[in-house]
Amino acid sequence: MKVLVAGSKGQLGRTLLARQPDDLEVVGFDRDDVDIGAADEVKALIKRERPDLVVNAAAYTAVDLAESNEHDARRVNLFGARNLAATGVRIIHISTDFVFDGEAREPYMPDDATNPLSVYGCSKRDGEVAVRELLPDKSIVLRTAWLYSEYGGNFVATMLDLMRSRDEIRVVNDQVGSPTWTRSLADVIFAMADSACDAGTYHWTDGGQCSWYEFACAIHDEALELGCLDKAIAIRPIPSSEYPVPARRPSYSALDCSSTMAEFDVVQTPWRDNLRKMLEEMS
Repeated sequence: MKVLVAGSKGQLGRTLLARQPDDLEVVGFDRDDVDIGAADEVKALIKRERPDLVVNAAAYTAVDLAESNEHDARRVNLFGARNLAATGVRIIHISTDFVFDGEAREPYMPDDATNPLSVYGCSKRDGEVAVRELLPDKSIVLRTAWLYSEYGGNFVATMLDLMRSRDEIRVVNDQVGSPTWTRSLADVIFAMADSACDAGTYHWTDGGQCSWYEFACAIHDEALELGCLDKAIAIRPIPSSEYPVPARRPSYSALDCSSTMAEFDVVQTPWRDNLRKMLEEMS
């Protein structure tokens, strides 16, 4: 089976290429190769590569910048997704917890109503709709959250940089979700690639939930124990009101992954266990 990965230079795309199983041919491309917002470029790519499956890991993820750059966000997150689905090739489309408004107090189910709070969230929700409408029987929409990896910029990398350069940092404590290692997500995507199940909306994160403050504390403690940090620093919890940003975030965005585990025979690892494993490998 040939799998074509859009967004191959992002942290999930890089993980997919690094984790590819022996029985799959995984080929990646990024925006430097093809503009997925251009339908003719996408058609030419599919004609040339002739994949059996497309994994759409490409996304405009600058959440705050999207508030003033809606056109750019929608070009990738909506029109790019639509162009890939319009080719008719089976697709696994990666989406986000930001399609929800955070009003829930228990993990969101895949069929719960969406109500995004930001331009980014709206563009990702609209991309989901386009994929499902164009390929109702050949598409998987896979929502995830709080991704981090050893590649590129993400919350873990940012926190480590700050912890190495400061004596104190402040982190919001009133937004709750589930940190997810891209390796965990990549393994689930490959399980879906091998499955006969072709359609549906699913969720995947690592197990458990925490606030950004609790996540930062875990990064600090694990990194200190593993020798990734030279000294302990103070981490202060603050409300979101003390850290104003252009885009509204859901205050609660944990995702229920039970249907994914049942359908694809995969098991969640607690988020802190995966965080430690990644930091161990980095150290």
